[in-house]
Amino acid sequence: MPDAGGGFGGDSSDDDFGFGPAPGSGPEGSDSPTFDDEEFDSDIDRIDIGIEGLDDMILGGVPKRSLMVAIGSAGTGKTTFGLQFLRKALEDGGSGVYITLEESRERILDTADEKGWEFSTYEADGRLAVVDLDPVEMANSLSSIRNDLPRLVEEFGADRLVLDSVSLLEMMYDHPSKRRSEVFNFTRSLKDAGVTTMLTSEADQSTPYVSRHGIVEYLSDAVFVLQYVRGDDFRETRLAIEIQKIRDANHSRETKPYELTNEGISVYQQANIF
Repeated sequence: MPDAGGGFGGDSSDDDFGFGPAPGSGPEGSDSPTFDDEEFDSDIDRIDIGIEGLDDMILGGVPKRSLMVAIGSAGTGKTTFGLQFLRKALEDGGSGVYITLEESRERILDTADEKGWEFSTYEADGRLAVVDLDPVEMANSLSSIRNDLPRLVEEFGADRLVLDSVSLLEMMYDHPSKRRSEVFNFTRSLKDAGVTTMLTSEADQSTPYVSRHGIVEYLSDAVFVLQYVRGDDFRETRLAIEIQKIRDANHSRETKPYELTNEGISVYQQANIF
């Protein structure tokens, strides 16, 4: 749990996290997160992301077979976000695929196992596939991967898929129009495969709200922004998450603090940043 002291501007006794009082936390207030007024079809099959606090910010859950992206700069926990998303399916008896362009297969398994998530056991049981690909190799064979993906997902029976990170794939294409068309075709193949997908992406250096190449957020059904937020006194930096959009879902638009621990990501949806 975050240090109770050193919150952003204000008495740290306002709440347990040092982030200031949560909306509606007064005697007559409500502890529920604030949602948009629009309602969506309740007949749509929906899932939880699998991240404590974040799921409480999404009314009813994310529609199945959505294509999602977690955007953030280095150190904001994008890989953990993807692993935790996959862990939820595995814990519920499903199966998943993790494609990493940054780390080795062994490193991904070790990272998850260190958190007590038993990914090595799931892999041995045939319910998890962790694939490490070289970005250049993937870019050169993207057409065949794209064509084979729906069949491979169906044969494996994957409920969820993670690609960490799409930014490395984007970097393999120098020409912007080529980059856009390749990423568009790849994301379309993921949707055609019928698998619920989480991409991770580096944030643009000038703003945390946009991906490095400004492509994937427009192709995705849901966008989660992970960022560093600094208080007015510049004494402390916090991690914060924002749900930029979720298609066909009602969600909170508030920015909320979160913490990265050896147990994963926890979002404090009752707390305020400032």
